Amino acid sequence: MMRTILYAIGGLYVLTAIYMFLAPQSFYDLTPGVAMMGPFNLHFIRDAGLAFLVSGGALVWGAAKQDRTALVLGALWPCLHAAFHIWIWFGRGLPVDEVALVNLFGIQLPAWMAMVAARRIKLAAKS
Repeated sequence: MMRTILYAIGGLYVLTAIYMFLAPQSFYDLTPGVAMMGPFNLHFIRDAGLAFLVSGGALVWGAAKQDRTALVLGALWPCLHAAFHIWIWFGRGLPVDEVALVNLFGIQLPAWMAMVAARRIKLAAKS
């Protein structure tokens, strides 16, 4: 079960990275809350896309190779990103709106689920 979660979240992050890198304006325009953070910045969106690519790749690699270090490191940036978004949400006055729901389901749950799965996955004994 944990491996499936890690593959799914890793795949989500890789797909997010591809979207951010290949269609940054669309990502900016269509993702609730992104435009609230300031004007469109191609460089920043693609940099964040590359961070998602590395995290997603590490989660998929770690799940396939049974490498807990890769799994934890793959989950680390998304968890830091999620923590930053909690801080932003507090700064917005804790509204329950579309931005908060996208944050919850698109950022918070995948990040923290990946870290929990990375820590709990049962790895085969190495010979």
